[in-house]
Amino acid sequence: MNNVTNRSWEQWELHRAITPKKILIAFVAMILLSFSAHNTEMDKAFMETVKAGLSVFGIGESQVLDGAVRFGGKAFPLQISQQTDVNRLEDYDPDNLPWFSYVEVLENREYDALTDSWTVEETEFLIEPIGYLTRVLSKMWETIEMGFWGTLISVMISLPLGILSSRNYTPHKLVYTLARGILSFHRAMPELIVALFLVLMYGFGPIAGVLALAIHTSGVLGKFFADEIENAPPGPQTALAASGANSMKVLRYAVLPHVLPAWIAYVQYIFERNIRTATVLGIVGAGGIGMELKGRWDLFDYGHVSTILLVIFITVIILEIFSQKLRNKTL
Repeated sequence: MNNVTNRSWEQWELHRAITPKKILIAFVAMILLSFSAHNTEMDKAFMETVKAGLSVFGIGESQVLDGAVRFGGKAFPLQISQQTDVNRLEDYDPDNLPWFSYVEVLENREYDALTDSWTVEETEFLIEPIGYLTRVLSKMWETIEMGFWGTLISVMISLPLGILSSRNYTPHKLVYTLARGILSFHRAMPELIVALFLVLMYGFGPIAGVLALAIHTSGVLGKFFADEIENAPPGPQTALAASGANSMKVLRYAVLPHVLPAWIAYVQYIFERNIRTATVLGIVGAGGIGMELKGRWDLFDYGHVSTILLVIFITVIILEIFSQKLRNKTL
């Protein structure tokens, strides 16, 4: 008996956490990560960040810090007012000005290269103390509308495709493959790329942004819908089907009550995401506040850019609070 016990102890050995094979795998992974970091300039980002940190204490110079200082120097104060040459205004009526607006005569200096001299002209400008803020808020509201309609159209597309792409409720395997393929294609198309094509088709404006959001997010929502249907508990479905109910009734009374809370959460998330994405689509001319942001950035009007960014930030925070309260009531 002692011989058997001694033999078993001799054959038993501790699990080695570090082995030559694991060391080799880690070494190869580190080499690949180093190449990837160099290709994506992670090494440059690290060095520039270190230089910026040192330059804060007066050690050396940093283009990162210089760029931040240049932007910060021009980003404040925030620009909420707007002045417009009255000659450029249509239907200008000095007796019927917008609220809180007034007319001010300002000197407009222009350089004449032929005579090598400056000419000074007095020009009337309409000063609107909150005119630019009002413009930004209207563009932000347009962005929210883009997110809403993009989400609504996305649900209309993804709901039937999601049901058809679930294994247990698709009428045929070919339909399942086709529906899954459409959803995958929609997910694979980034909003910016889709918006570029739609701007060529529909022209500049929010319609291109709405459709771009709807196409991409329908692929995401459709997959979420299908996965929730396939993962629904089979017990209630089997019991209802055994009582003689057809597949549509089983889907309506046994599956939908179970998946509906998750579906609502997915739609809320997509709605928030669409609003954030819509602020970027304006860069390619697809409407919303992004067009205003791109235009002001190109003109180096950083004070106006700061106003736009602040409005976007406040809007996202408000939507997050509202969405959280709505989620708590529905889930």
